[in-house]
Amino acid sequence: MEPRVRGRAVRRAPPPDGGYGWFIVFSTFLVFGLTFGVIKSFGIFYVEIHHYFATTATGSSWITSITVATIHIGAPVGAALSERFSHRSVVMLGGLLSSVGMVAGAYAQNLVQLYITVGFITGFGYALTWTPTVTMLGWYFERRRPLANALASTGECVITFIFTPLFQLLVDNFTWRGAMLVQGAIQLHLCVCGALLRPLKTPVRAQQKQGELELEAPTRAGLKLDTDSDSKPEARTGSSSSSSCCVDSDLRHYVDYTLVTNVHFVVYSLFGVFAALGFFAPALFLVPFARSLGLDEYEAALLVSLSAALDLLGRVLFGWVANLRLVETVRLLTVSVTLLGTVLLLCPLAATFGQLAAFCVAYGLTYGATVSMHITVLAELVGPERLGSALGFFMLIRSSGGLLGPPIAGFFIDKMSDYGTGFLMAGVALIVSALFLLLLDQMNRRGRSLSRKGDSMYSEGEKEVEEQQNFTDICKKDGKDCEQDV
Repeated sequence: MEPRVRGRAVRRAPPPDGGYGWFIVFSTFLVFGLTFGVIKSFGIFYVEIHHYFATTATGSSWITSITVATIHIGAPVGAALSERFSHRSVVMLGGLLSSVGMVAGAYAQNLVQLYITVGFITGFGYALTWTPTVTMLGWYFERRRPLANALASTGECVITFIFTPLFQLLVDNFTWRGAMLVQGAIQLHLCVCGALLRPLKTPVRAQQKQGELELEAPTRAGLKLDTDSDSKPEARTGSSSSSSCCVDSDLRHYVDYTLVTNVHFVVYSLFGVFAALGFFAPALFLVPFARSLGLDEYEAALLVSLSAALDLLGRVLFGWVANLRLVETVRLLTVSVTLLGTVLLLCPLAATFGQLAAFCVAYGLTYGATVSMHITVLAELVGPERLGSALGFFMLIRSSGGLLGPPIAGFFIDKMSDYGTGFLMAGVALIVSALFLLLLDQMNRRGRSLSRKGDSMYSEGEKEVEEQQNFTDICKKDGKDCEQDV
C-alpha cells in the first residue's frame, strides 16, 4: 500500500536502518512506557481502588481489561486514521485523549465511571498512539529491525521500574485520586512522541489525471473501451467496474482486509489471543499477591520494579540474539513463551520475599524475551508494507484475550480466595498459545520445502530446454533435419 498525500502519489524511501530512525526508536520507547508501562504499574491503583469501593477482584480487574481490550480494538482505527491523515497528528490526538481519560478518572464516583474514563477513553488514546508509532518504526528499520523493536519496547520496562514506586509515593501523599491527576499530566508527553514522527516518504509526480485513471482500471479488469458511438454500453460497463475497482483500492489503502485470508497470519493471531489471556493478569495481581503474603506496600512495589529491570535485560539480550539470525525468530519466540508459561505455573509456590524476588527475575527475563520478538515475527510474516494493517488486525483479534484475561483470573481468585490461582490461569493460557507457534513453524517449514522442490523442478526443466536447443543448433550446422531426428 503506497500512501497518498493531497492528491499526490507517494513512494516511501528505503529503510535507512539508522539516522533519524533512532529518534523514532526514542519516540516508540516513550510510547511503550506511557501506555503498557502505565498498565503494568496500575497494580498500585488496583489495591487502593479495590479497598475504596469495597469491590471484588473481578470488578476491579475490569478497569485494566477494558483498557487493554480498547487498545486492541482501536488499533485498526489508529492504523486507518494514520494512513488517511498522518501518523504525527493521530499520535498527538491519542496523547490528548489518554490524558483527558486519566484526569476524568480521578473524579470518578463509582467503578462504572472508571470503566468509561480510564478504561475506554484512555485505552482508545493509547490505541491511537501505539499502532502508528510501531508501524513507523518498521518503516525506518529492516536489517536492524529486531534490535530496534527490542530497544523501543524497553520503554515499557524503564517506565514501569520508575513509575511503580512513584505511584506508591503519590498515593501515600495525595491519595489515588491525586496520583491519577499527576498521571494524567504525564500522559501529555505522548503528544511530544507524536511530534517526533517524521514521515519516511519521497513524493513523486502523480502518474495520470483522473480521466486516465478511469480508463486504466477497466483495462486491468480485461475490458476494452472504444470511442465509437456503438461502444457506449461497454464504456458504461467499464465505468462501473472502474468505480468498484477504485472503491476496493481505496479501502485496501487504509485497511488491508485481505490479511484475514492469510492462513499464517490467522494462526499467529490465534497465538495472540491465548497469549493475551496470560500477558496482563500477572502484572495486575503481583502487588496484591505480595500484599496477601504479608509484605508491605513498598516491598510489593520493589518486586514490580525488579521484574521491570529484568524485563529490560530480557528485551535487549534476546533482541540482540534475534538480530544475529542464528535461529529463526518464530522458534526463539516459541521457546520464550513456553518458559514464561512454566514460570507462571511455579509462582504460587513462592511464600517469602526472596522466593517472590526469584520469581520476578525469571518472569522479567522470559516476558522481556517474548515481547522483544513478537512484533518482529509479525513483520516477517506480512512484510513492512502491510505491517500497519497487520498490527491493527492482530490487535483487534487479540482484544478478546486482553479483555477476558484479568476478569477470568479475578474470577478464580474470588472463588479460591487465593491470588496464586490467577497466575496458574495465565501460565496455562501461555503454554496453549505456544502450540500455535509450533503449528506456524511447521507451516513455514513445509512452505519452504515445497518452494525448494518447485525451484528444483524449474531448474531441471530449464536444463532440458537448453539441451534440446543445443541439439537443434548442432543439427542445423550439419545440415540435417532436426525435427526428423527427434
